[in-house]
Amino acid sequence: MSFPRYPEYKDSGVEWLGEVPAHWEVERIKRRCEVFPSNVDKKMHEGEKPVLLCNYTDVYYNDLIVAGLDFMAASATDEQIVRFTLQRGDTIITKDSETADDIGISAFVPDDLPGVVCGYHLTMIRPSVGIDGAFVKRLFDAHSTKAHLEVSANGLTRVGLGQYALDNLTFAWPPLNEQRNIATFLDRETAKIDALVAEQEKLIALLQEKRQAVIFHAVTKGLDPNVPMKDSGVEWLGEVPIHWEVSPFKWLLDRNDGGVWGDDPDGTDDTLVLRSTEQTVDGQWRLENAATRKLSATERAAALLESGDLVVTKSSGSSLHIGKTTLVTDEIAQLGCCYSNFMQRLRMKPSFSPLLAWYILNNDIARLQFDLLSNSTTGLANLNGTMIGQMMLAIPPGEEQTAIATFLDRETAKLDTLMTEARSAITLLQERRTALISAAVTGQIDVRGLAGGAIAPNSIAASAYPASDGG
Repeated sequence: MSFPRYPEYKDSGVEWLGEVPAHWEVERIKRRCEVFPSNVDKKMHEGEKPVLLCNYTDVYYNDLIVAGLDFMAASATDEQIVRFTLQRGDTIITKDSETADDIGISAFVPDDLPGVVCGYHLTMIRPSVGIDGAFVKRLFDAHSTKAHLEVSANGLTRVGLGQYALDNLTFAWPPLNEQRNIATFLDRETAKIDALVAEQEKLIALLQEKRQAVIFHAVTKGLDPNVPMKDSGVEWLGEVPIHWEVSPFKWLLDRNDGGVWGDDPDGTDDTLVLRSTEQTVDGQWRLENAATRKLSATERAAALLESGDLVVTKSSGSSLHIGKTTLVTDEIAQLGCCYSNFMQRLRMKPSFSPLLAWYILNNDIARLQFDLLSNSTTGLANLNGTMIGQMMLAIPPGEEQTAIATFLDRETAKLDTLMTEARSAITLLQERRTALISAAVTGQIDVRGLAGGAIAPNSIAASAYPASDGG
């Protein structure tokens, strides 16, 4: 859909804004809003009053800050409570982070939230008379704003926006009624896009479930629908083909050993040491930021990976990652990689297909067993070699293993292609969303006649700052 342009434009005088509608006013945000960073930390201090804290993650993961969120308990002084209590129409942004692309993430406050204060690492933006809070929120959703903030952020280990940079952030400001029209239009149009994104996300979830089901059926029932079955004696395996064996995983392994810590002071070369971060949740390699370590000759020889090895994450702060497994291909083996102490290397006996083992280990048949077997120390879920070896599997004969692995390569490739297409569609929709917001709030499109229709309750546009009412 194409949108009309304004009849007349002028140079904003701001390089990253470019031309803006002739009747819009170009001015620094501090002239139109209060901009103040919070200094309320996450701790409970003696002598202070208890409050609920809207912290960094609340803003990062939510577009709207509402009463139903699980706010952290903290404390604040009387002065902090007065200054940082969230009010209807406030916009809150992230002002510092580990990476520049996380600067300026915004959330909107649709209703007064007495007892909830803005936390550290965040900046509150409160619109003055004549400014619509919903429009301010959309300014920070715009790609053009995000790109400018990334450039403006500074720091080494942690990047951030100083007060001067925030105060002097310059925008083009339309008249109040036009701000409201833009906010209402964007609520409606982004809701349409969000609904399409949700459909694609639902499709991906269904395809992932289908993928798991296809693998589970193939590795427990085989490919012949007419084969006689027998009780496996293992609850989660159920019935298996009568000619298959049921065995603990350990009987299929030639090696089952942990990795290396690395950084031996006597080490003489930098060796790639693969970690959990080099694995995706679905068992693929991701080597863009792989680490190197200095290993002794003994360490390197013990932990050197060979083609066909399987590398399992055995320790993680998230159960989602416990048991994720990657297969060492010829290409990976040629890199001369070792693996870290938080991983377990499995080397299959010649009688069992490493590729089929990879499918099994990344399927619910293994991951659910790992969840049951893993324990917790220092807040981390953990596996060890003994636990991995205890996993019960149904073992088909050698030729059948090859046939099942080939079948799964073909069928999962079809599903993976559909998921890739859905993810690409989501990326395009999200790009369209940010581009539409940028075009509207910078006046590159004229939506004054396109904002008709009722405003959705609890939407951003429905909650403009009360001081702007009647303008």
